[in-house]
Amino acid sequence: MNGKSIDDIAVGDHAEVAKTISESDVYTFAGVTGDFNPAHVNEHYASGTFFKRRIAHGMLSAGLISNVLGTHLPGPGAVYLSQELKFTAPVYIGDTITARAEVVEVMAEKNRVILETVCTNQDGTVVITGTALMSPMKKRAAKAS
Repeated sequence: MNGKSIDDIAVGDHAEVAKTISESDVYTFAGVTGDFNPAHVNEHYASGTFFKRRIAHGMLSAGLISNVLGTHLPGPGAVYLSQELKFTAPVYIGDTITARAEVVEVMAEKNRVILETVCTNQDGTVVITGTALMSPMKKRAAKAS
């Protein structure tokens, strides 16, 4: 499986993925990262917070952006160089999050692409905004006959 090379990418290209965040996702993420903040894993504690119930880790939802970039646009073979994120609304267990990436600039001479990234929930509420910098895979040389 190969992603797109810099020559295959244009401003306006976009891709998205969606996932419903489960309780298992939250506990698995906590186990992998060691982030057992009670706002994520303790319903009693979370009921006393501003959010009134448990919220998913922000980076769990941001991970869906990595999914879009690494598997769709630019896709396999690309290198994720940087990501700027702003968390704008909470994600709750049971929310369906759609991560979208859209190419806003192509720098062919540097083999770099800038993408606007956004995550929304099932109600259309934006939960994360940001910008990613990617280095797409190099174009393969044509085989000699």
